[in-house]
Amino acid sequence: MKDLFAILRRFVPPYKRYLFLNIFFNLLTAFLTLFSFALIIPILEMLFKIRESGYVLMHWGDASFKEVVFNNFYYYTQELIEAAGPGATLAVLAGGLVVLTAFKTGAAYLSSYFIIPMRSGIVRDIRNYVYDKITTLPIGFFTSERKGDVMARMSGDVAEIENSVMASLDMLFKNPVMIIVFLTTMVMISWQLTVFVFVLLPVAGLVMGRVGKRLKRTSYEGQTQWGVLMSTIEETLGGLRIIKAFNAEDKMTARFHGENQVFYRLSNSVARRQSLAHPMSEFLGTTAIAIILWFGGSLILSGASDLSAADFIYYMVIFYSIINPAKELSKASYAIQKGLASMQRVDKILNAVNPIADPEHPKALPQGTEPPGVCFDHVSFSYDGNTEVLSDICLDIAPGATVALVGQSGSGKSTMADLIPRFYDVKEGAVKVGGTDVRNLSVHGLRSLMGNVNQEAILFNDTIFNNIAFGVEGATLEQVRQAARIANADDFIMATEDGYDTQIGDRGCRLSGGQRQRISIARAVLKNPPILILDEATSALDSESETLVQQALDRLMHGRTTLVIAHRLSTIRRADLICVMQQGRIVEAGTHDELLAEGAKGFYRRLVEMQSLGK
Repeated sequence: MKDLFAILRRFVPPYKRYLFLNIFFNLLTAFLTLFSFALIIPILEMLFKIRESGYVLMHWGDASFKEVVFNNFYYYTQELIEAAGPGATLAVLAGGLVVLTAFKTGAAYLSSYFIIPMRSGIVRDIRNYVYDKITTLPIGFFTSERKGDVMARMSGDVAEIENSVMASLDMLFKNPVMIIVFLTTMVMISWQLTVFVFVLLPVAGLVMGRVGKRLKRTSYEGQTQWGVLMSTIEETLGGLRIIKAFNAEDKMTARFHGENQVFYRLSNSVARRQSLAHPMSEFLGTTAIAIILWFGGSLILSGASDLSAADFIYYMVIFYSIINPAKELSKASYAIQKGLASMQRVDKILNAVNPIADPEHPKALPQGTEPPGVCFDHVSFSYDGNTEVLSDICLDIAPGATVALVGQSGSGKSTMADLIPRFYDVKEGAVKVGGTDVRNLSVHGLRSLMGNVNQEAILFNDTIFNNIAFGVEGATLEQVRQAARIANADDFIMATEDGYDTQIGDRGCRLSGGQRQRISIARAVLKNPPILILDEATSALDSESETLVQQALDRLMHGRTTLVIAHRLSTIRRADLICVMQQGRIVEAGTHDELLAEGAKGFYRRLVEMQSLGK
């Protein structure tokens, strides 16, 4: 249970008030249960005429607390019998039992009433923490994790925590209280019998614990396999066009069925072990009751105990009342073991270390009327620590200049672009913005200087207005429209049915590629960043769309420090500097004309010739 208490220490503090109220009403429920059971003894004794009259009123100090309470209770019962008769007294005691039971059930309801906000609140907090963590983790974290598995942890695993750990909180805080109160009363009635009980209970607990540990391990495997299933579903939905184009439906179906069969076997194992909790606890409880009946009855029959028959019945009623809380506790422990396996998977996200952190004392952001320059100072970088993607890169992008990176795929162009906003940190050297190492700036401040337009227009399932205004607080419709005009997007937006309130669907699926890209450009225009990163912004467009987008990009780049990554060399001919990259190095640099001139190394010339330019 150590792992469970670690979870509670992390998430319960904001809900301490609810926890204290729950424990208070659980204690009240336990005491009311004892008093309601206590009324059974005089009822039995009256029915079977076990005790005779002859009690006198005792005062505090005349005897022990227990003796005074019991004596005076029988004294008043005796007086009531003499005044109203045995039948009326029996009715009064039965009525008292009903009243006490009403108070007991009311207290039990209030204990559950106050635990519900705590239970639901903790699950809400866990979801919030996971989502917050996902948004702050670096991009590198998700290159090594399956997106479907991350989604499974946010959905399936958090739901499992809610259905097992949090749903068991009521039992967890109620049943131990009941058991402790009942055991204390049992010690007061007969310590010999209770010592015998203390020997039996740990044996039963040991048996249950061994099964529970195995359940946790199997549950972890099951939740991991659920993440694999979610990943396959996510990949299938995202790649459905390719699956159909290559007639790969049977292949994907076989793959999914195989993974689903593994999950089926693990789910069966978990469910079978979990369903073992109730019959096992019932068998062990009944066995314990039988042993106590034999042992206690032997003590009374042999005269070795001063317990009366009624006291022994009361003792057995209390002991039997422990069985249900014990069974519920064992079921809760099984459910908790299952939930702890899910918590382990969630903690892989919550405990992930983010290496992209703010410095202790961030330096001030570059100020001035002109945009800051960007410098790569002997930069080397590797994703895995072994294979270098960039090797000793030195590049100065002057304030307001446009620098283009060209080269074959995998040469390190996009990696260079990702190092500027600190999506990754360099391993050697430094990336500087405005003369300051980016690691010495706050991450939020650094990224506020930058605008990105990528090859794939990343849009959200929202209105056109909200997509353009994304990241800019308080943007007005006129500001959004002005940004859209600069991006050559206003005309087609106004032609839609709802204009700027048009819903664009998942990833902008209701728009064409050129329209999606122009909305991305309008988003960057509205942000008005001094530094602009264009990563293959026109490579996926047809000629007409490319012309419109390129015009929008030309307006966007004006007066900004711009890094352009392009395969289509026609889009970067007017760049101030073109850098040709190969295997993580800059092998050639100059303007378009300089790189085509005689005496140049020829890397750029070959790229131009392959695209039928410069002939």
